[in-house]
Amino acid sequence: MEKKKSATPWKIASVVLAVALIAVSCTWAFTANNKAPVTSSIFAADTAKKDSSNALSLWTKGAKLKSQLTDYMKTITDKSSKDFIPVESRIAVFDMDGTLCCETDPGYFDHKLLYHRVMEDPDYKDKASAEEKATAKEIKKYFETGEYPEGMDLKHGKAVATAFKGMTLKQFDDYVKAYRDTAMESYSNMTNGQAFYKPMLQVIDYLQENDFKVYIVSGTDRLITRGLVDGAIDIPLAQMIGSDESLVASNQGGKDGLEYTFEKNDKVITGGKFLIKNLKMNKVSVIEQEIGQQPVLSFGNSSGDGAMANFVINNNKYKSAAFMLCCDDTERENGNVKKADKMYKLCKENGWTAVSMKNDWTTIYGDNVTYNKK
Repeated sequence: MEKKKSATPWKIASVVLAVALIAVSCTWAFTANNKAPVTSSIFAADTAKKDSSNALSLWTKGAKLKSQLTDYMKTITDKSSKDFIPVESRIAVFDMDGTLCCETDPGYFDHKLLYHRVMEDPDYKDKASAEEKATAKEIKKYFETGEYPEGMDLKHGKAVATAFKGMTLKQFDDYVKAYRDTAMESYSNMTNGQAFYKPMLQVIDYLQENDFKVYIVSGTDRLITRGLVDGAIDIPLAQMIGSDESLVASNQGGKDGLEYTFEKNDKVITGGKFLIKNLKMNKVSVIEQEIGQQPVLSFGNSSGDGAMANFVINNNKYKSAAFMLCCDDTERENGNVKKADKMYKLCKENGWTAVSMKNDWTTIYGDNVTYNKK
């Protein structure tokens, strides 16, 4: 009996020691196996932020945006700098048409989409209203002349709302994406969904690498914006803002939203009522409503983006800047020198930095895409 009692503590100690050794071994093996990827990831992130020499490789050496943006990034990411911007306040806003993607082949994507729906879609063209057809005919004239009709912003918004009324959001999105995959009229080897400016996509990548939250604030319908951008730019739907139309429940009928409760068999569908065109001051309003912070960087291309640009660079507690694209390239793009000259003038008057599509970019859509001049 005495021998059994003395052996028990040793056995217990041996078991405890063995378990401890196993635990330490497993922990060491896990750490060893995972140490390299973690260190590599952190190193890569730091390198991306510090090495800006290759960040904007599709921009020419003399491009003002390239030098200004890289210098800006060095100061606002340096915690010892007076211009340091906390990550939560690094917000950039981009217009879409003419800023991130083509708007001149022969017109805005959402205008081409509406024209197709009303005048070409075999499933809808015979159902289109007289007002929708009248708007489509004005759009066709705009395509032919390049002159945007007075009052078309509102006419187009109303026609989009009615022409796509009653669709679920999935149906609408599928429709947009189907048209997105059609060929661009004036280019070889490019669809509507591929007509994004590669140098501007680099800008977005560069900002995101430096912890910026990027928003698209477009004059295009919000749902159309989502369908066009999805897959081209890596931002969530909540950061895609545009013009708005009403949304209702599928069984709501004509009842007001305050008089109806969404039911289990309901689906959200387009309601057919145009609400707001997201241009000029409306862009500033929606930024305050949906973002709730003053951005520090703005990117646009037209007078419709001027209010947003001025909002960003004036009375901002952080270092801020606004950049405007000038459509002066007529060899690789459907450029408009007259419109570009007007924007150059506005940039000087307002303190915006002008971006020359002709002189600042080494490519627009990639070397495999060819612009077939008319």
